[in-house]
Order: sequence, then structure tokens, then C-alpha cells
Amino acid sequence: MIVSNIELFLNYCIRFYDRQFITRDIVHKGILERFEVLLNNYFQTDKPQTIGLPSVAWCASEMNLSANYFGDLIKKETGITAQEYIKAKVIDVAKEKIFDHSKTVSQIAHELGFKYPQHFIRLFKQKVGESPKEYRIMS
Repeated sequence: MIVSNIELFLNYCIRFYDRQFITRDIVHKGILERFEVLLNNYFQTDKPQTIGLPSVAWCASEMNLSANYFGDLIKKETGITAQEYIKAKVIDVAKEKIFDHSKTVSQIAHELGFKYPQHFIRLFKQKVGESPKEYRIMS
């Protein structure tokens, strides 16, 4: 009986937490657009070289939200986690930079905020299906 009451209470908590995303829809209108602008501005500055890749916690603090709440909000809006969204943005920026043949893949990785080019190459291959060098040659 105690277990069923605890389960009932936890179900109420989950429903209450999920309901806030519906009732606060007006308050959070445009959160995805603001997140996109934040990431665009981040990669247009020298922050990737000085700070590194943007984290979910950093993005949340820039938008005056807690990291967990921000992550849940992005997940509800897009169906993917905030971290996956950031990785997708990194790959989009990388695809644009890859066409600059005057820069090596290592230089591009450093410009994007990766400490080690191998991490960039692994992420790129995982998301795109081919290495940055192969992508550069194919395009």
C-alpha cells in the first residue's frame, strides 16, 4: 500500500512537471530561436577558442534558466537533447568551414573549440557518415 501511494505521488509530480511546459508556452515562446541566435553568436566570436565547445549549462545560464529545465524544454520543443542540438550546430558550422581549403582539419577543429582534432573527426564522421577530409573531397 505504501509503494502504491508513493507511485501515485511520483506520477502526480511527473504530470505536474510536464504540465508546466504546456502552461508556460507563451512565456517560452521563441526559446528555440533565442537558442539558435545564441549559438550563432557564439561561433562568430572567439569564444570557441578561449572557452571551448558551448555546454548546456553555459547556454542555460545565458538564457537565465537552470540547466535541467533548459534541457527538458529543448527536448520538448525539438525531440532531441540540448547537447545533441549543440552537436548538430557544431557540425553545421564545420560543414561551412570545411570548404576553406586554406585551413587544415586540425585548424578547423581548434576554431570550433575542440581541444583534440581526433574528437572533432570522430564526431563529424559519426554525424555525417564520412570524415572531414572525405567530405571536403566529395563536395
